Amino acid sequence: MSKLKHKLKIISLGGVDEIGKNMTAIEYGNDIIVIDCGSMFPNEDLYGIDLVIPDVTYLEKNIDKLRAFIITHGHEDHIGAIPYVFQKINAPIYCTRLTQALIQNKLKEYNMPNKIKMNCIQPKDTLNIGCFSIEFIKTNHSIAGAVALAIHTPVGTVIHTGDFKVDYTPVDGDVIDLATFSRLGEEGVLLLMSDSTNAEREGFTMSESKVGECFEKYFDEGSDKRIIIATFASNVHRIQQIVDCAEKYKRKICFLGRSMENVSKIAAELGELIVDPKSIITPEKAENMPKENVVIITTGSQGEPMSGLSRLATGDHSRLKLTKGDMVIISASPIPGNEKMVYRVINNLYRLGVVVIYEALETVHVSGHACKEELKLILSLTKPKYFMPVHGEYRHLMQHALLAEKVGVKSNNIFMPELGHVLEISKKEAKHNGNVPSGVVMVDGLGIGDVGNVVLRDRRVLSQDGLIVVCITLSSSDGSLLTEPDIISRGFIYVKENEELIHDLKQIVQELIEDIRADKLRDWSYIKNEIRHQLKDYLYSKTKRTPMILPMIIEI
Repeated sequence: MSKLKHKLKIISLGGVDEIGKNMTAIEYGNDIIVIDCGSMFPNEDLYGIDLVIPDVTYLEKNIDKLRAFIITHGHEDHIGAIPYVFQKINAPIYCTRLTQALIQNKLKEYNMPNKIKMNCIQPKDTLNIGCFSIEFIKTNHSIAGAVALAIHTPVGTVIHTGDFKVDYTPVDGDVIDLATFSRLGEEGVLLLMSDSTNAEREGFTMSESKVGECFEKYFDEGSDKRIIIATFASNVHRIQQIVDCAEKYKRKICFLGRSMENVSKIAAELGELIVDPKSIITPEKAENMPKENVVIITTGSQGEPMSGLSRLATGDHSRLKLTKGDMVIISASPIPGNEKMVYRVINNLYRLGVVVIYEALETVHVSGHACKEELKLILSLTKPKYFMPVHGEYRHLMQHALLAEKVGVKSNNIFMPELGHVLEISKKEAKHNGNVPSGVVMVDGLGIGDVGNVVLRDRRVLSQDGLIVVCITLSSSDGSLLTEPDIISRGFIYVKENEELIHDLKQIVQELIEDIRADKLRDWSYIKNEIRHQLKDYLYSKTKRTPMILPMIIEI
């Protein structure tokens, strides 16, 4: 038997020690495949940033080895970076039907619909790419078309679960393929990479069908009310249950919000959402119909300021108005960091006299991620030699690692991933071996990666302490000050109410210019630094604040 020349490399480029921007590269010899290409919403420290995507420098440097992107499902944290990443690199994409349609719709928005070669696969398919053979395994999640991957490599089999839960009564009736996980376990699994999002939660995740039962209850109790339900546009199974309730209670359906309208249309065209086109009405028609004859399915379950629900809650929606007695169901739990926005919307809804139902009060949402017992089930079925928790913050990964150890995985065979870490595996051993470039690339408007730490630091200073602009006019002949300095404040103080402070600043600048030696009056960099230094010290002594100071010199 010939000796293997290479080691298998598992490279985490996103989705570990964080929720979002999922991306994992798997490399052997001259072949690299990439699992997922996701984005992440910025945290509160990233002022003005629209989106965060993975750093793909390593893939750019190894573009000749890149064979394909395999996408596990169509959520933004798994597909959101594609329009940006594929401006620098390109490779075929393999994914299920709904995922493909969502990616294509996204690419149309970025005017790049034909740039990427898309390949539609389905569960139970096997795909040969380079030295890899990939099996696609049906799983359950909060979006249709989710798959796990069994990647057969020259070293052994790697399983990546993608995002999953074990739902024995899914809305579409298509249960997770546990038999394949079991077969792979019997054949031998080298490495299991498994979703850790709910690793802290005991028991099993409730079935999606439980939400449908709750919807039925409120459709019955609210038979005289207009019902508005906010949920994720991508959760087609959730939308299907609302549509089924609407049909049962003879209500027309209004889809509200651009993403809700787009996804529902795409899902209906693919047969993933079964809805009678005649039952769909416009917001204008919904506004004028009897309340008991309509249900509105809207975006905004996370309190996004410009979403349908947020505008309804503030009375700013141009086509619909909420009135006292309307029933709003928020069928989602707040993503960490979004709690304030969600509760602000709920408070505004209550102020309008609306009946509000949300997760804290009723089972109007269930997670799409596996809890402890489901995670243990997958570990027990696959019986991996090595284990790497993925998709979660460090606390989630740690809890999942502890769970794996309890199920029987040896502690020294469990590897905690970090961004950029390379896990090398041979038939005899596995170990962390080095790092590759990794981290975040920030998207701001049309700019990709052009906002760095210096710009963010300036934005942070501006947001906290504001800006002082100092304008001085100097003589071109002798460098003397021609007019009184002009002081402009933005976000620091209100000038008209702080005339004494402004007068003092002008005096400091005037005296500084007069005291500068003649040979330094042509050194504008020196003058600007002196102005910043002296004004900074004075302002801090008077206000205990340090605004950004921007000197401007005009020479006449």
